[in-house]
Amino acid sequence: IQILKGHSNWVNDAKFSPNGNMIVSCSIDNTIRLWDINSGNQLKIFEGHSKSITAVEFSPDGNTIVSCSWDNTIRLWDIDNGQEIKRIEGHSRVINDVKYSPDGQSIVSSSDDKTIIIWDVKSGEVINTLIGHAGVVCKSQYSPDGMFIVSCSSDKTIRIWDVLSGKQLKIFNGHSDGICDVKYFPDRQTIVSCSKDKTIRLWDVRSGKEIQKLEGNP
Repeated sequence: IQILKGHSNWVNDAKFSPNGNMIVSCSIDNTIRLWDINSGNQLKIFEGHSKSITAVEFSPDGNTIVSCSWDNTIRLWDIDNGQEIKRIEGHSRVINDVKYSPDGQSIVSSSDDKTIIIWDVKSGEVINTLIGHAGVVCKSQYSPDGMFIVSCSSDKTIRIWDVLSGKQLKIFNGHSDGICDVKYFPDRQTIVSCSKDKTIRLWDVRSGKEIQKLEGNP
């Protein structure tokens, strides 16, 4: 349908806007770019990060963008004028992922420093630091109701956390290698994970048990 060209190096992430009219992308070229889906035209370039940008996402209302980078910062951007609204610092190593809460009031970040941090969007202050993973935290995501966070790590585990208390509620074991990504199903009762062990697994949130393992032929 469309090929969007403009980045000068690897593109690490791309997401649709809430209204489905735009795409935001980020790259090793240290830029974030906003694209019109219908025309394929590049609308804006957001510059400010000093190193590769690992993840990017629209706010639920579609008015701002959040990004994270190898420069150990999280940044919030105004879509209309392309300017940086806020710079958030606190992780001691590379930040791998950042996502908005469903209500857009907070964000969650995952880092090589083995921590997950929940931040207040308005103030940029830390709400909670989630500590438990023994390795790099690759991804984290809010549950659809915003009450929980699921995370995955190079330590081969998936963990579920309570957003308000910051307490770890469950650990899911089963993958034999680092876990690259994890996501909630819309029903909040199931999560899906993918790993360097070449498998995709479905898990029951309540019991913590593996429901299904998806493996292809070598």
